[in-house]
Amino acid sequence: MIFPIKAVLFDADGVLLDSLSVWKELGKRYITDLGYQPVAEMDEILFPMSMEQGADWLKNRFTLAYSEEKIVMDLKSRIRKYYFEEVPAKPGARELLQCLAEQKIPAAVATSSPREHICRALERNGLLSFFDKIYTTSEIGESKHSPKVYLTAAEALGTEPSRTLVVEDSLYALQTAGNAGFLTAGIYDALGEPDQEQLKKDAYIYCRDLTELQNHIFTENGGNQR
Repeated sequence: MIFPIKAVLFDADGVLLDSLSVWKELGKRYITDLGYQPVAEMDEILFPMSMEQGADWLKNRFTLAYSEEKIVMDLKSRIRKYYFEEVPAKPGARELLQCLAEQKIPAAVATSSPREHICRALERNGLLSFFDKIYTTSEIGESKHSPKVYLTAAEALGTEPSRTLVVEDSLYALQTAGNAGFLTAGIYDALGEPDQEQLKKDAYIYCRDLTELQNHIFTENGGNQR
């Protein structure tokens, strides 16, 4: 291996699971199914909002008769159904996790999504058994602007941050892990982090996909380590 890692912590959405499209298109799909015509740049408007903020925007923009609470419930139901029944794994995920297992390198998930969603999607894609632990920011009590979810996972796996690789597609989360002393891998996702140049700059290694990450970890000439 190109650096002596003892454990790997994976983000889920945009890293292990190809799930960002449902978040990107959630409002548009919802409005279309209600018989309304989506407005220009609707995805971009809603994507950075919380679900509650998005529900408020949808209600006011389309003069919906539903309460904001009802809209939030409808959106959450759609998200749950997608994770339970549709969301696919990212290409190369199984192969990378299999290699880690064969090398006896433990892996855990550190996610901002609900545990139930992530566990069901990983299980349906045959990936859940590769993970020793799954940690969510809601259960930890702090977002990924804090390193607590990473530190908690590393402690449970018995590894120090300097020998633990955190794999993220989000710049702010990767920066949080890096500032806490973790090794970091930035992963490209077409619907994810808009500032790929900064992600590439701040990551210990940067990869276009999980197959490339596997090559970085398990071959001596893996590429752009810093």
